[in-house]
Amino acid sequence: MFDQSPSQRKTHVVPKRPPFERIALIVQGGGALGSYQAGVYQALAEANLHPDWVAGISIGAINSALIAGNTAEKRVERLRGFWEAITAPPFGIPDFYEPRGELARTLVNHARSLGALLGGAPDFFKPRVPLPYFYPDGRLEATSYYDVAPLTATLGRLVDFDLINAGAIRFSVGAVNVRSGNFVYFDNAIHHIRPEHVLASGSLPPGFPPTEIEGECYWDGGLVSNTPPQWDGLDRGSCRRRHRCQSRWSRWKCDRFCLAKPRARDQAAGDNARFATRASRGS
Repeated sequence: MFDQSPSQRKTHVVPKRPPFERIALIVQGGGALGSYQAGVYQALAEANLHPDWVAGISIGAINSALIAGNTAEKRVERLRGFWEAITAPPFGIPDFYEPRGELARTLVNHARSLGALLGGAPDFFKPRVPLPYFYPDGRLEATSYYDVAPLTATLGRLVDFDLINAGAIRFSVGAVNVRSGNFVYFDNAIHHIRPEHVLASGSLPPGFPPTEIEGECYWDGGLVSNTPPQWDGLDRGSCRRRHRCQSRWSRWKCDRFCLAKPRARDQAAGDNARFATRASRGS
């Protein structure tokens, strides 16, 4: 049997799960950052650190769905399958040339980016035909350059939403309500999660259209904040639904956030959204 040298051996692999009370995995948005997140999850799985709660935004929401929507033994396989599929050349022409040197790498990266711009990403998104300018005002198709129907099919193939809704793992994804500009988090402790909730978290304009759920339209959660921990609903949802506030600090947070009047919370969220909008405009 091949014996790995100390430099090759994976020192993070452990025979049993460490004695943590709860393990949470929080993943941001950021496009290609998602492939790094998949590799991080593989290392966590090898270390027997399987999360009890996953929360994500944008591409992080998709990775979170792939994790929560599969059993532990299938998660790495599904993550790898997803990322290998969507990073394939859009026109089916394999990459034969491995660039060497900064100039060559830059030129090849530009060519690959142009391919994605013109041809989309397999199993993820495709160019909208006809262009959005030819759709009447008020249609969702008139608001984006790409069609995300391939991603809907991919999620249906790779993610078991019945497993997510069974609640073995807590699952939370964030989006932005287009009408109000406020954060909305979809959580399997409160909502019945469907592919639309994951799509909503990654509906980044103007590339992708807003996702409509129960009469409301949602855009990518990263438009307001790219980091799930900034959602104080993580505290509210946990103490209301499944976990009790044990410490004095937790009870103070519960009194401040969980029992706060909804109008006050909504006002604060609206102020944050307006501040973010002004900051993005440079005013």
